[in-house]
Amino acid sequence: MKGDNGNKTLFSRSERANLATAEPLAVRMRPRTLDEFVGQRHFLGSGKLLTRMLQADRLTSLIFYGPAGVGKTSLAMVIANHTRAKFHYLSAPAATVNDMRRIISTARDKLAATARRTVLFMDELHRFSRAQQDVLLDDVESGVLILIGATTENPYFSINSPLISRSTVFRFEPLVAEDILQLLKTAIQDSDRGLGKLKIQADSAALEFLAAGADGDARRALTALEIGVLSQAHDNPKGKKVNLTLKAAAESIQQKAIVYDRSGDTHYDLASALQKSMRGSDPDATVYWLARMIAGGEDVRFIARRIAICAAEDVGNADPMALVCAAAALQVAEFIGLPEAQLPLAQAAIYVACAPKSNACASAIWKAVSDVKSRPTAPVPRHLKDSHYSAAKKAGFGVDYKYPHDSKFGFVAQQYMPSEFRRRYYVPKQLGQEKNISHYLQKLQSLLKNSEHCDEPSAKKDK
Repeated sequence: MKGDNGNKTLFSRSERANLATAEPLAVRMRPRTLDEFVGQRHFLGSGKLLTRMLQADRLTSLIFYGPAGVGKTSLAMVIANHTRAKFHYLSAPAATVNDMRRIISTARDKLAATARRTVLFMDELHRFSRAQQDVLLDDVESGVLILIGATTENPYFSINSPLISRSTVFRFEPLVAEDILQLLKTAIQDSDRGLGKLKIQADSAALEFLAAGADGDARRALTALEIGVLSQAHDNPKGKKVNLTLKAAAESIQQKAIVYDRSGDTHYDLASALQKSMRGSDPDATVYWLARMIAGGEDVRFIARRIAICAAEDVGNADPMALVCAAAALQVAEFIGLPEAQLPLAQAAIYVACAPKSNACASAIWKAVSDVKSRPTAPVPRHLKDSHYSAAKKAGFGVDYKYPHDSKFGFVAQQYMPSEFRRRYYVPKQLGQEKNISHYLQKLQSLLKNSEHCDEPSAKKDK
């Protein structure tokens, strides 16, 4: 039978001890108090919001959001030990609505009888459907139930807005190497829950390697430590020290897992970082974020599209070859596939990053589209209308059109823009190829001002 915290309670002390021997080091070393908890200093620590809430025992509903192995469940367990409220644990993939309703009913009765509140920790809250999440709303709002929900997905997308508004969201960050190093040293020294009884001599380089290789995941680091130590302790004579060397540490940790979700925050954050690095003319940052996306298994077509968008939006006519290079990378990458596709993608991304920047083309179309959508539609001037059919001639369409190539300048002064929309959309910058475009347009403007120098042809039929 399971108790309130999900652990088996109907066992003798010796039976519980036997069960505990099966627990991995990462579980045994979970913090028991706030002082033992490592990381998340942006909301935990002296004077921080969550610490003040716990010290005052005025807990409200919380949502813990962040990657795996950063302490979401551990902190919930610390809160369970700290608060005077009744604590229940549910895992969303295994729980049902009936499980929740039973806990809510018990919580309401306990609050009415003893004024004692109830905390429900819901692990992987995002795995509940929105209809299932709605079951919690009324009791969370009324205070009958204090919800602590843990999720690896962005709660603003995966959790109902009404539930979000009734809760305080705490974003967990990956642990830094120093935090993980502290956890590893504590596990080595702790004789009760850790590996202290084995008399371990760990090289600093080995621990630093594990801390860095864990990539912010404490569970991964502790698991590697346990493998590295126990695999050597098995062959060591009793009482002899276990030496954890750099080589042993390297053999104990799995190949680095690239944290990447092609439908979640990581996908969009890395795409944003890639495009902003190209826009910011930093080729080194560009190729790093590109490598992160490729190593994470991102679709090469998605990457190529981002490069092409940046070439058009942020480089534009300052270097028209940027878009040509991006288009070629899209075609070649799709044709050859990975791993070779990383080569044309890198070439195009670095080219875009190093190209002169101008968003004049992008700004022009954004402003024009905005005007088209927000202002009355303007008719096409009669001299610009199509005249390639008999009825058009009778209506006078295209009759007054002047053919620019009949002028030695290749340009004649005539109205192209509807009068109602007469404004300047494209303003080329004095950068790269766009500088030449700017000079050419200025030359045309001078011809307009001195139209007597333009050998304007007479109006001709549409060409």
